Amino acid sequence: MVTPARFAAGMTFSQYLDYIGTPENLARESGWWLGRERKDLSGIIRIWYDRLRLAPAQAEAIRWLAAQPGGPAKILVISEEWSSDCRRDVCVLARLAEAGSLELRIFNRDGARFGEGPRADPAESPNADLMNAFLFERDGKTFQSIPVAVVYTHDFVELHRHIERPALYRRHRDRIVPAMQAPRGDETKEEAWARFMRDWRALQEGPFFPIWASATADEILAALYERLLLAR
Repeated sequence: MVTPARFAAGMTFSQYLDYIGTPENLARESGWWLGRERKDLSGIIRIWYDRLRLAPAQAEAIRWLAAQPGGPAKILVISEEWSSDCRRDVCVLARLAEAGSLELRIFNRDGARFGEGPRADPAESPNADLMNAFLFERDGKTFQSIPVAVVYTHDFVELHRHIERPALYRRHRDRIVPAMQAPRGDETKEEAWARFMRDWRALQEGPFFPIWASATADEILAALYERLLLAR
C-alpha cells in the first residue's frame, strides 16, 4: 500500500509543469529517440493541457464517483515527459482530478539515467519502489511502461490502475506506428526515421491525440464505476 507520506512526496500538476524546464530535470537522460538529451517540453504540455477538456458527461461522472462512499479521492501518476503518451494523458488525468476534486501527485519514473530494464533499479531511481509495484506484464515479461495512473480512495485502497495506453489507442498504435516507420520509395533508414518523427509530431498536433486522451478518461471512469457498483 502507498502510504500518505509517500504519496505526498510527489509533485502536483502545477509543480510538475514547473519542474520540467528546470536544470535538474534537463540534466537527466531522455529517451533514445530524442537523442538522450532532454529538451524543455513544458511549453508543449501546457498547450496540450489548455487544449484538452473533459466532455460534460466525463466531468459529471468523476464528480458522481468521487461523491460515492469509497469513491476515488487520489491519483498517483508515474511519468516522464519524453513520452508522448505521458504528455497527452497526464493532462487529461489532471483534468479528471480537477473536476472531481481529487488529489493528484506525479512521480518521475527514472533517476539520472533512462531506465531500460524489465524492472526499475533502486540504485538508479528514487521511485523504483513505485515503478516496480506497477509494472506492465505481458507474456511472462515485465516492462517499465508509462504513464501509470493509480486511483485510490481517501484511505489509499486501490480502485483502479491504468498503465500506458487505453485499449482503443493500443489497437490503433500497434498498426499505425509500424506503417508510419516503414521506408517509402527510395528512402534510406535514416530518411524514413526523420520523416516518421515529422509525421508523428504532426499527428500529436492534430485531432486524434485528444480523441485518445478522451479514451483514457473513458476507460478509467468506466472501470471506477464498475468497481463501485460491484462493491455494493
